[in-house]
Amino acid sequence: MDETIRNIAVYALPVLFAITLHEAAHAYVARYFGDNTAYAAGRMTLNPLVHIDLFGTIIIPLVLYLTTGFVFGYAKPVPIEFGRLRNPKRDMAWVALAGPGANFIMALGWLILGILLVALNVDEAFPHKVAQAGIIANLLMFAFNLLPIPPLDGGRVLTSLLPNRLAYKYARIEPYGFYIVLALLFFNLLSFWVMPVMQLGRILIQLFASPFSLLLT
Repeated sequence: MDETIRNIAVYALPVLFAITLHEAAHAYVARYFGDNTAYAAGRMTLNPLVHIDLFGTIIIPLVLYLTTGFVFGYAKPVPIEFGRLRNPKRDMAWVALAGPGANFIMALGWLILGILLVALNVDEAFPHKVAQAGIIANLLMFAFNLLPIPPLDGGRVLTSLLPNRLAYKYARIEPYGFYIVLALLFFNLLSFWVMPVMQLGRILIQLFASPFSLLLT
């Protein structure tokens, strides 16, 4: 039980930041491309309380962690009217990519923080663990949300890239997307997508962080 509490303490702040900035990024980019729906609803904010869903952000991840060791959850969806975007089909991809993009940047930030902690000879283990948790949590959100199944961000991107006729047909699976993801999770197939994408993300952030590492060592 003590270890569980310690792990929750380590992951709490990184996960909170990961969810908040992911959702706020969607809202910001949607407004940039012409849709003020999320902004009007107060979702273009860094206040985590606005984005947290009691069931999806707290209860489900906690129960899954305590029973299976795997963490899966979601925040309140950001309200976006794609028809209000200046170029709905094209701009949909940018709005969708904003969330995973924010997670990628945060993973890079946590990695740089970890490098700084080593360079400053910080001996306390807790901040190092938090930095590692920040990398893992954000790369996991980055990879999971890029899964090309609507309504996940990857599904939106794929819909945007497909020709109109195929995009319309593909978008029709959106009501079943959540159940498809649950089935992939149940049959342990989700990892075949998530793990390679996480590894690719890790390679990229290490590449981008290498100048800081060289400068500080």
